[in-house]
Amino acid sequence: MNFTAYILMTALAAAALADNPAVLSSQFIYEQAPFPQCHASTIVSTETGLVAAWFGGTKEKDPDVCIWVSRKAPDAEAWTEPVNVADGVQYVDADGVEQRYPCWNPVLFAPKPGVLLLFYKVGPDPRQWWGMQMLSKDGGATWSPSRRLPEGILGPVKNKPILLSNGAMLCPTSKEDDGWKVYLERSGDMGRTWHRVGPLASEQPIEAIQPSILTHADGRLQIICRTKQGKLAESWSSDQGKSWQPLRLMELPNPNAGTDAVTLADGRQLLVYNPQSKGRSPLAVAISVDGVDWKQVLVLEDEPDMEFSYPAVIQDSQGKVHVTYTWKRQRIRHVVIDPTLLSH
Repeated sequence: MNFTAYILMTALAAAALADNPAVLSSQFIYEQAPFPQCHASTIVSTETGLVAAWFGGTKEKDPDVCIWVSRKAPDAEAWTEPVNVADGVQYVDADGVEQRYPCWNPVLFAPKPGVLLLFYKVGPDPRQWWGMQMLSKDGGATWSPSRRLPEGILGPVKNKPILLSNGAMLCPTSKEDDGWKVYLERSGDMGRTWHRVGPLASEQPIEAIQPSILTHADGRLQIICRTKQGKLAESWSSDQGKSWQPLRLMELPNPNAGTDAVTLADGRQLLVYNPQSKGRSPLAVAISVDGVDWKQVLVLEDEPDMEFSYPAVIQDSQGKVHVTYTWKRQRIRHVVIDPTLLSH
């Protein structure tokens, strides 16, 4: 494909998205940055506006990959310039040589007004990484020094936690050091102490990671996970995440790529995913009223042989849905959706 055709295809895709009445806006968080590649974005709504984070560097797994943050005030048209808030430098020896590892998969979470948590991972690869945590009290403008989570605790591995009725934070997580296994981590003190549940069993051999958590009106919790089996997997809990049914495959396809989901204020469930068993394009939105039967309602990106992946999704206090995702490993796109115009 020549450059002119590439530009035309990109413009047509953007126009098609903009023509959908449910899409209120679509923009890149940044146009230029001091890193060539990016991935694994996260987004949160705070009392001072939106905050997004992602990892960026030469390329995934390179030791210069850091965690970057950008903010968007409620009345602002553009996001702030990306700021490097965390790196994987362990120490610098007497000769000035760094011991440094890449950073991975930031997750932002605002458990209460004035408190914003940033979780991320550090390590040479997902089989050997460890969990880190930072705190901001000014909506992501400044951050506390990072601290390492307890041994064996990763924090939310890709997707956001939820707050349980008792105020405890329930984090969806997973490990890859001894096969792909799903866990849930619970903290009643905002990340100081932890209790881990898992690994979850499965009805058949399922290699699953990166769950997201949905809540249902009857009190049940549901997780939806990425797998190597060509389909998404799910599990349900009836006791606030203390125990879980065995994982089982869903009918929704999955190309071994990250997804995210959120329970809307009206009780519907919303999922952002790559709706095929191979490849990371297209990227779509699906809606369900019960977490079982899903209907694709919106296509965010659809360009053959390109990557649109690793979505993060939230709903803000005004009811708007915000989605961020990796755009060709070059940028992070932010899309705002009116969910009332997405019909099941």
